[in-house]
Amino acid sequence: MLRRSFSCKGIPFSAEIYDLETIDFVGNRFQVLDDDIFSVTYPKSGSNWMQEILTLIWQQGDPSWSLSVPIWERIPWLDLSENMEKLKAAKPPRLISSHLPIQLFPKSFWGSKAKVIYTVRNPKDLLVSLYHFSKLMSFLQEPESLEELLGAFLQGEVLFGSWFDHVKGWLGLRGRENFFCISYEELQEDLRGSVERICHFLGKDLSDAALASVVQNASFQAMRDNPMANFSLMPDNILDKSKGSFLRKGVVGDWKNHFTVAQSERFGRAYRERMQDLAGTFPWDE
Repeated sequence: MLRRSFSCKGIPFSAEIYDLETIDFVGNRFQVLDDDIFSVTYPKSGSNWMQEILTLIWQQGDPSWSLSVPIWERIPWLDLSENMEKLKAAKPPRLISSHLPIQLFPKSFWGSKAKVIYTVRNPKDLLVSLYHFSKLMSFLQEPESLEELLGAFLQGEVLFGSWFDHVKGWLGLRGRENFFCISYEELQEDLRGSVERICHFLGKDLSDAALASVVQNASFQAMRDNPMANFSLMPDNILDKSKGSFLRKGVVGDWKNHFTVAQSERFGRAYRERMQDLAGTFPWDE
């Protein structure tokens, strides 16, 4: 739910941090390079966690970069106008983040060898995270209740539109050698094993010591203690820190502490209807 918004091909954007000209430029004229690495997520799906992991992998486990440069500068957001010149000037290989649905992603991607890592999360946990996130961020309308946000979420009337369409769109790339999908739940269950799989996808060979450093420095507690990753440097007029922490819990299954039985059943019906073609794909489907 957004305070001020615009729509691009039916996808809602916050008019306070995004602009139509940039979204159009990204989709139609941004030049993707063969060695670009994209971290793509629907909001609140582990975006910052994957950014931290990629930062550390890129530096062979050395945490110096992640401890000295804000996370949003290390892996700039493709979706923001302020990053266009920075990305044009960046030396390859470029690490780039995006929340864009596949239909708004750069057309030049399709003829490239660029790689996409897509992180997906249990939508019930995602919704709870978004509910608390909405209380902190100035560009989001704080919902009166989880019930109100649930209704908007199921209708796709939230930032970046329908979660169902976003996930189904990107997972249409499964089987391509330049696409890798991993879940927030897999990262939680086995972070080291997940990092090894990501390294294999990227063609990165890390020593045991480097892998251990990635796992240690990408842990929830390490990120929460790191001013370059915990968003404590974000201006107060954008993030109201008096209402809570940007990195809140970092757990799996928190939805059980928030959803009523009726809300869970309502969500379950919508999920089964919308995701029937992907039944059994995700850890939370078990």
